[in-house]
Amino acid sequence: MILEPSILSKLSSLELRAKKIVEGFISGLHKSPFHGFSVEFAEHRPYNPGDDFKHIDWKVYAKKERFYVKQYEEETNLRSYIMLDTSTSMNFKYFAEWSKLRYGIHYAASLMYLMHRQRDACGLIPFNSKIDAFIPAKSTYAHLRQIYTELERELIREEKGDGERRVTASAQAIHEVAERLNHRSLVVIITDLFENVSEHSELISALKHLRHRKHEVLLFNVLEKKSERDLDFPDRRFVFEDMELGDEIEVLPAQVRKDYQQKVEEYTKKFRMACSEFEIDFEEMDTQAQFDQSLLAYLTKRRRLG
Repeated sequence: MILEPSILSKLSSLELRAKKIVEGFISGLHKSPFHGFSVEFAEHRPYNPGDDFKHIDWKVYAKKERFYVKQYEEETNLRSYIMLDTSTSMNFKYFAEWSKLRYGIHYAASLMYLMHRQRDACGLIPFNSKIDAFIPAKSTYAHLRQIYTELERELIREEKGDGERRVTASAQAIHEVAERLNHRSLVVIITDLFENVSEHSELISALKHLRHRKHEVLLFNVLEKKSERDLDFPDRRFVFEDMELGDEIEVLPAQVRKDYQQKVEEYTKKFRMACSEFEIDFEEMDTQAQFDQSLLAYLTKRRRLG
């Protein structure tokens, strides 16, 4: 039920694409073993004279031919922030239809739509070597539109390819966010973890900083699995370029594939164990897969938080 990238790309606005992704996901949930997840409005009540017409649920009216109003809680249930990696390495794609950044943007937009639907306050923090913007968490529709505008700017920049090399500095950005957030929040981080191996311990330290400040953390490692994890390239020579630093190396994938896969698996296992130790949820997000598993991972986390 979730639309393919080629179809989604034909839809005019990012908000509409996010809506279609979420509606497809919810439709699939209702037909799966996970149908118990609460992704609907808190409740409906009959329309009373004087109620604002904008709160009428027209889908319910179409079914019952009676007016019902979406009734929300006055206070939001949860503050959530999405940290989106916008470094140059996120522009990578080879087999997938979308780059890691484009995939991450659409996932972020879908999460925002889902959060808003559940009356949670949501904010956005795009980052690379620095934090590009810090949009605080709010639950109004006008605020949601502001976030979509910022995400659409990132889409335009990805499409045009400005040629600027933006390096990843996740640890630095996460430390700053940990200090700036004054209220307990859920921090969703979308990144390809494309950092020097020597800095991985600093990244864990930054994630630990978030947890020390009482924030919940959901980390998505976005990658093109077929190329970046499996090194499943044709058996010919390739020149691989570091998209952030410009360094190049000539490789025959078949000769290094086994050793490469082993080292990546070792690193991932080590990183996953470190996250588990500090109660950080770690999920992989394949750009050739649909969004349902990643959205389900968010809902699972959200459900645990009450």
